[in-house]
Amino acid sequence: MEPEVCCDQLARLLSQETALLDSLSAQLQREHELLTTNDVDALEQTAHARQQCVASLLRLEDERRSLCRLLGQSADQTGLATLLKWCDPTGTLAKAHADAARNAQRCREHNDRNGVLVNARLNRVSGMLDMLAGPGGASKTYEPSHGARSATAPVRGRMVSVSA
Repeated sequence: MEPEVCCDQLARLLSQETALLDSLSAQLQREHELLTTNDVDALEQTAHARQQCVASLLRLEDERRSLCRLLGQSADQTGLATLLKWCDPTGTLAKAHADAARNAQRCREHNDRNGVLVNARLNRVSGMLDMLAGPGGASKTYEPSHGARSATAPVRGRMVSVSA
């Protein structure tokens, strides 16, 4: 393969990757908004679009790795850097490559932020469930007076107030 052809292919891959990462970043921003407003229905709808975007990014990564291997380079960042030096000695793709790396880092940060929020919510729900189950996770039964009592021993005078 000629260096110019390789450079054109890498330019196309970087351009597509940047567009997909911009889209993923926007989707992750939207996901954060939906998480903060507890809009579960909309979250389910956006999950499919996010998964499609990630799948497209993985296909691009596979294509880039295949190009590296085809030209005798390792299929990692070192191989890509070597390939870029060979096919683009003037560094015309350096900015596109750096932009893609920055966009990927931004997406990683957005995803981590969303993960922290989801984990905090899960821990809160788990804590509320533990509070309802009582010590040791004892199961509850309900008395006719609408009060909960432990199946193992009655618990009197315990009041729990939770707002979700």
